[in-house]
Amino acid sequence: MAKKRILSGMRPTGPLHLGNLHGALANWKNMQDDYDCFFFIADWHALTSDYEMTALIQGYVMDILIDWLSVGLSPEKCTLFVQSHIKEHAELFLLLSMITPLPWLERNPTYKEQIAQLKNKDLSTFGFLGYPVLQAADIIMYKADGVPVGIDQAPHVELTREIARRFNYFYGDIFPIPETILTETPKILGIDRRKMSKSYNNAIFLSDSPQEIQNKVAQMITDPQRARRSDPGDPGVCNVFSFHQLYSDQQTVQRVDPTCREARIGCVECKQMMAENLIKALGPVREQRAHYKAHPDIVRAIIEDGNQKARLVVRKTMEEVRAAVKI
Repeated sequence: MAKKRILSGMRPTGPLHLGNLHGALANWKNMQDDYDCFFFIADWHALTSDYEMTALIQGYVMDILIDWLSVGLSPEKCTLFVQSHIKEHAELFLLLSMITPLPWLERNPTYKEQIAQLKNKDLSTFGFLGYPVLQAADIIMYKADGVPVGIDQAPHVELTREIARRFNYFYGDIFPIPETILTETPKILGIDRRKMSKSYNNAIFLSDSPQEIQNKVAQMITDPQRARRSDPGDPGVCNVFSFHQLYSDQQTVQRVDPTCREARIGCVECKQMMAENLIKALGPVREQRAHYKAHPDIVRAIIEDGNQKARLVVRKTMEEVRAAVKI
């Protein structure tokens, strides 16, 4: 039986961090054996909010692909490609934009949230308002059966489903309606206890050196109520302990919990222990990153091979679309 197809992507707006790893990449890696996977670098999507700063995007494209390969995504199992290299995405985006009602876009919760949060940027553009339509084109172009997302991104997939249904209503059943594949993602915060984000300057990056990791872990906020070494702590509210649960062995986790609660271990010692385990866990990723950094020709070849595989799919889809729309 043929594998079901999934599709997802990331915007190249900077280096990837542990939040990206646990929020998406780890799930992608686990799914690549069971699904026909298409993963793309959404460089056109990066323009929706960073249209004034395009000089860095191409460098980020290479870095993101290196990170993907370093954490275990395999070009033998996945189709890895760059959105802007597949021009048919823009054509389908144009056609879908003709039939997408404006109120659907204006009530998009992410649109409202980012307008409020990114007040330092002028987001009053058609591209930013219409990015869910481009997102829909990205997904249905490959006739994806599903899209793996966290619960906060489920409304995006639902809008894609509505746009696909509307296209099929007008022009015939060209596109399957993709399912939302909800994926479990561990809660991982930045060093300041806010959501890990490049814009908050609170992220631990996959490309960080061991010394950079040690420095960042040393700055991590622990239990806010534990002011002194002699105060008992609460691992349940400590960000460092949540990292222990991800990167330390079970024996360490079971030892840290009671000793923190009984003030038999201080935050400095706890951080040092966790940093060592985090550095060790990321060791294979660092080795793979160094390999691909030293061989950019391999990375470029993987991109071009993925682009070619993607083009074979989209050309067939767009032949069907043009015939259905009669243009």
